[in-house]
Amino acid sequence: MTRRGRAEPAARALAQLERLKAEFGTGLGPRKLALLRTLDRSRFATPARLVRYHELLCFAHAYPDDAAVEAWVRRSLARFQHRADLCRHAAALASSGIAGTAIDYRFYYPMARWLAARWPAALRLEWDEFENASRLDGLLASLALPAEAPAIDELEWSARAWLARMKRPGETDAAFLANRVAALPMADRARETLYDELDVPVRIEPGPGTPARTTARTELCGPTRHVTAPLDRTRPDLIATLAGPPLPLRALGRRAGAELVDLARTSMVTRQRDLDAFAYADPANVWLVDAGQGVQFAWMGMLAERRLLLESVHGCLTLKNGVPIGYVLTSALFGSSELAYNVFDTYRGVEAARIYAAMIATTARQFGSDTFAIDPYQLGHENSEALESGAWWFYWKLGFRPRDAGVSRLARREAALNAARPGRRSTIATLRRLASRPLFLDAGPRRDDVLGVMSLANAGLAVTDSIAQRFGSDRARAEMVCAREAATLLGVRSTRGWSAGEHLWWRRWAPLVLVLPGIRRWSPASRTALVQVIRAKGGPRESDYVRLSSAHAPLRAALTRLMERAPRPR
Repeated sequence: MTRRGRAEPAARALAQLERLKAEFGTGLGPRKLALLRTLDRSRFATPARLVRYHELLCFAHAYPDDAAVEAWVRRSLARFQHRADLCRHAAALASSGIAGTAIDYRFYYPMARWLAARWPAALRLEWDEFENASRLDGLLASLALPAEAPAIDELEWSARAWLARMKRPGETDAAFLANRVAALPMADRARETLYDELDVPVRIEPGPGTPARTTARTELCGPTRHVTAPLDRTRPDLIATLAGPPLPLRALGRRAGAELVDLARTSMVTRQRDLDAFAYADPANVWLVDAGQGVQFAWMGMLAERRLLLESVHGCLTLKNGVPIGYVLTSALFGSSELAYNVFDTYRGVEAARIYAAMIATTARQFGSDTFAIDPYQLGHENSEALESGAWWFYWKLGFRPRDAGVSRLARREAALNAARPGRRSTIATLRRLASRPLFLDAGPRRDDVLGVMSLANAGLAVTDSIAQRFGSDRARAEMVCAREAATLLGVRSTRGWSAGEHLWWRRWAPLVLVLPGIRRWSPASRTALVQVIRAKGGPRESDYVRLSSAHAPLRAALTRLMERAPRPR
């Protein structure tokens, strides 16, 4: 048989399986299994066809029809990196995240540290792509010991030559650099800035256990829920969903939490993405939320030292039968939340609306939120991917609405035109105008003390003005004095028994406490309650801070007043 003759059955099987992949019901499992067997025997002449086959396997990994399909897919994915055609196309498939291929990315500091700790022998610094290599020359003395200074001062070697000399046998230059920056005697945020400004290009060479999305999965989600009937593609009523019973939630121990944090980071690395909520996730602060039909959310709080001053941020890895299919970034303050929702390419167009409704319900339960906002970036503002996907209309159809009068008029006009002409799509220019302002969903009375409306920057500016007036450049003294004055104001006589996180957040919140409008007229009970809010910010579960701060009426009023003040540049 000719090469062409061998290729035709594979091409037909590939196209048929792509048409059937999201269809479920009686008899479809055996049909898909037959097509998968044909494809498994095929050898693809182009990288593009091999990727298409890989994505079909990944989809079936998350959405298996039955036990036979599930078992076949798992075996196929487990040996995928050993396929002859994968080895032949590996160079062309670099950064695809497919097992057996390399990943090239300019990882940010926390992810570079994690990679250096987990796979130190697999990291390579891509010197030919390293535009800022010369900046390392001035850092060499800081990366070395004082006893090495005579050589560094006298020998005019390149940074590449020095790192090759300084690292131990078996250690890579990329791992050495990440580990040495992490050891520098400075604040961790300063180390992060230093490393990120270097913009270090790193390659992860494929090897045993290195990050790959091919086999990414956790067994923590329990037995597989096979998809035996057509998927529910109806548009959910978000308000009704919020009024329904809470979704089952269970806290995990540190070991299981660490497994899910690693899975979330792997999901980012293999797609050349980064997310602080995963990079700085706290393994001791992870829950699993069961959204039904095999969908679960791995909900992760952040380490105390990386939390934000006012709002609370959590990262959620979306799992289908234990397979990562997307992620959500949630923030909360005063009974309101902003959500950034993402479904990985392989799994789009299937259950996006239903999963989003479950995430809204989970956020409401965790944070007590009744108002939800979508940031303009998620809608398409300076985000071409969101514009081209029509993300704005996805949220509009779910009930989100703009508060900006001009955007509201444009949206109503576009909605009428689309209704009158089925199949019509808004132009990119129109979508760009629509995406210029946030969207909101109000499950309770409409109010303005919500994320997307409040200017959190104004609170920070008020602190800056106060500190500048009193202390200028002596920020260390400012932190010490403000912590003492805040303790006096709020009646804190001793901080004995407080955790490290609680001490940290007392110091961070103290300057804000002193500029809260009207705080000196608060009752003793309100001042004591504010102490508990601050301690919760540094406590084991930041969601406790969200609820306590939302329930503190004087704090909400004071912060709202502070954030309403228009900044005045000097």
